[in-house]
Amino acid sequence: MNVVAISSDFQKLNFVAQCNRGAYFLEFLVNNGIGYEKINYYIDVLSEEKLRELLGKANLKPFDILRKKEPLFKELNITEDTPPDEIIKLIIENPNLLQRPIVEVGGKAVLARPIEKAIGLINSIQ
Repeated sequence: MNVVAISSDFQKLNFVAQCNRGAYFLEFLVNNGIGYEKINYYIDVLSEEKLRELLGKANLKPFDILRKKEPLFKELNITEDTPPDEIIKLIIENPNLLQRPIVEVGGKAVLARPIEKAIGLINSIQ
């Protein structure tokens, strides 16, 4: 899983990607001449501040970005009633809980499921 910072003349994007979905998105970027840089967020961990920023830009709640089929999600007994601050803490401590990809373009972000949401976001800004 990677965080990819993507920059072009007009914007800076941050991208959290996994395998096939990320490959499809990166192909879109290359084909459209949008530069990018990959950063592994298991090494460069997302900060609480950055996670909160992404949530705000995407207008999402912490529960919305959880991988609910992840075994750890079930083990931790996370529910919609779990306080948002606790969920953020759990995501920071356990990056596998983070649903991805998340794409940030300037002041906006999307949980790109399907990945076409990310492409739509980029196209809306160009």
